[in-house]
Amino acid sequence: MGGPIVLTQIAQGLSVLAGAAIVKTLMDKPMAGPFPRCPSCNGTGRVSCLCSRWSDGDVGCRTCSGSGRTFCSSCGGSGTGRPLPVQLSVRRQNNPPVRSN
Repeated sequence: MGGPIVLTQIAQGLSVLAGAAIVKTLMDKPMAGPFPRCPSCNGTGRVSCLCSRWSDGDVGCRTCSGSGRTFCSSCGGSGTGRPLPVQLSVRRQNNPPVRSN
């Protein structure tokens, strides 16, 4: 009777160790990937909120939910310097021909 229980506990212990090893390898990898860190937030994705810069010492507003930190406007909170995809549309102007007298 004790044999199957011991085997089950050993299997569960090994699966916990394997899961911990996988998590450790994922955590050791750089989170930003091939893109550089955002220079404005240094890769955190958060910057000081405007409410924390006031001189009265109060911190907290609706934007930062009282934390004093808000999403970085340069990277959009991703923490990377990845360029945002932008589509430009350019119209060609129909200028009338220039007449010379």
